[in-house]
Amino acid sequence: MFEISDKTLRLIKKTCKGKKHLKLTIGYLTDNNSVVKIYNENGELDATTKYHYEVGSITKTFTASLLSKYVFENKLSLNDSIQRYIEELREDEYYPTLLRLATHSSGYLARLPLNKREYFNLILGLISGGGDMSKNNPITMELNKMKMLLEKNKLKDKEYSWKYSNFGMALIGNVLGNVSGRGYWETMNEFVQSELGLSDTYLGASNNNLHGYDRKNNDCGNWEWKKDNLMSPAGAISSTAYDLLEYAKINIEEEKPYLYLGHKKHGNGNKKYDMGLGWWLLKKNNHVIVHGGGTGCFSSFLGIDKEKKVASVVLANYRLGMNDDEKIGITLLESLQKSRDEEELSTKW
Repeated sequence: MFEISDKTLRLIKKTCKGKKHLKLTIGYLTDNNSVVKIYNENGELDATTKYHYEVGSITKTFTASLLSKYVFENKLSLNDSIQRYIEELREDEYYPTLLRLATHSSGYLARLPLNKREYFNLILGLISGGGDMSKNNPITMELNKMKMLLEKNKLKDKEYSWKYSNFGMALIGNVLGNVSGRGYWETMNEFVQSELGLSDTYLGASNNNLHGYDRKNNDCGNWEWKKDNLMSPAGAISSTAYDLLEYAKINIEEEKPYLYLGHKKHGNGNKKYDMGLGWWLLKKNNHVIVHGGGTGCFSSFLGIDKEKKVASVVLANYRLGMNDDEKIGITLLESLQKSRDEEELSTKW
């Protein structure tokens, strides 16, 4: 039976230190079984409670999964320009393809839709553990602003170097909502709950959500997401560890054939990861797909090894520092992979 390694437990203990209100949920999938453990500053808690967390940019993998579904159904093509689906864009201008947006190679600046000052304040808040990152939701965009930004930030018809773009994923969501005819919010909620069967996963926060806390242990509540906030496709989903592990299982088994499109390499990404659609693929092993996330006072990580059929999830109601969620998640995933290798070796003998 798999047990969390001492190395992972040390990382968990270090992460929990000094966080008075922390609910750190650690989950893993192995042998087709999901295990969830919850920790606070004083150690392990009863894991029977289902805590709902803001999962931030893990939302992008859901948006990209819906994109894959529409491609599979021939409702659109990855090589389509967004100009084809967003009205009132200038016909004589270049706009990026869905593929370039989904692989963060469109060329849009990482700070969009924020201006330089807003972005600076956001980063400052992230570093200090408070400030603007904690207040309601500083990342908002409505239709007129989106079109203004598209016209203002002109691009060339080329594949740009990898640059992480919330704005790019927001554009994909807007296209998906236009193709469905019902908008992104309604379309995504139906996709997640009816198509994928994840009943505890939804856009926005509800009364079921944990409150987030900053590094000074101040309650900063939850980010508010309105249906007309076109940034929703980049980070608005809330979920539980159990649902995310079920989501991992669905991706491992590719129960929905279109999910394979998201797992394929479509771009070179950065030094460590190649790009699928939304998903980050480990360069040294493309069978490993991951994504992390964060909102004002929440952190998240989901890692999947499709070949070994194992997965790890880390969720916290604090904005963790120095990628602590990813460190825990990757270390846990590596120990799951090692355990699987040992099982396979023992069966050979």
